[in-house]
Amino acid sequence: MREFFKVLFQYFAGKTVAIISAVIFITVFIVVFLLYSLPVEPVLYAMLLAVMFILIVVLLDFIRFYKKHKELLRLKNNVTEVNIKINDSLNLIEKDYQDLIKIIHNNSVENINEKNKSYTDMMDYYTVWSHQIKTPISAMRLILQSEKSEINNELLEQLFKVEQYVEMALQYIRLDSLNSDLLFKKYSLDDIVKQAIRKYSKLFIRKKIVLVYDELNHTVLTDEKWLLFVIEQILSNSLKYTHHGEIRIFMDPKLSDALVIEDTGIGIEQEDLPRVFEKGFTGYNGREDKKSTGIGLYLCKQILNKLSHTIAIESDVNKGTKVKIGLDTVKINIE
Repeated sequence: MREFFKVLFQYFAGKTVAIISAVIFITVFIVVFLLYSLPVEPVLYAMLLAVMFILIVVLLDFIRFYKKHKELLRLKNNVTEVNIKINDSLNLIEKDYQDLIKIIHNNSVENINEKNKSYTDMMDYYTVWSHQIKTPISAMRLILQSEKSEINNELLEQLFKVEQYVEMALQYIRLDSLNSDLLFKKYSLDDIVKQAIRKYSKLFIRKKIVLVYDELNHTVLTDEKWLLFVIEQILSNSLKYTHHGEIRIFMDPKLSDALVIEDTGIGIEQEDLPRVFEKGFTGYNGREDKKSTGIGLYLCKQILNKLSHTIAIESDVNKGTKVKIGLDTVKINIE
């Protein structure tokens, strides 16, 4: 009802000229009636007919106005429709506005289609590039492994980092289509975590970082490939920012479904913690280290959201960082 009266007020507000004109006509009518001393009965009858006619016209016009208002509200709430259908205009100015809206809409659709095509082409290119670059990387690894030396070992480590950045780029590209790539099953968490540990085993040995691994004995409903990617990213960060000490992997004793990866690295500034999951944010330590991309934790957060998992970070500077991955999947309905 409140909405109705609001529309009614707006209707009469738009009829200011007509209302003023009607008041002037009525005033002239009354003045002429008084000056000529005309009989009251026929004049009142004429006025009654005129008022009834005006009320009918106003009512019909308001109904048309109200229907058009509702139609425009519907279009506003469904503005993504390709073919916008608006009722025929009743005057030239309204038609001009409708033509202008249609031109703007068509230009907008053309621009969106062009941008979507450019975006798709770019994603296709980078996807192909990410796969093709793996071939020379594999070839370089074979060459470097053919001869054992300290230099080759160092080059292999750098090549491993290149692979990680390529993999991160590929997963970033796939992020928009992640929903169609998910395959949920029950997996042994130990199997997933141990895959990540094996991948980084040489880096553990090279940096002389101690791994403390407690058997997890936990089954998780998830997508193995994407959860493994998240764990690898967190493990990579721990190794990158831990120069001595240990990395510990265990289940949180307070939360039975939370995986914890804890290191004794350089830690994260307290003022940076609320922003570590933002895209492109590197923080104080990332700027000092010059190696942070600001993409890894952003990807982890986005992927875990899709998996219905959670992630939280606790950290103290020069004491270490603790990452907790909540593996609960209550939001996922498996039929």
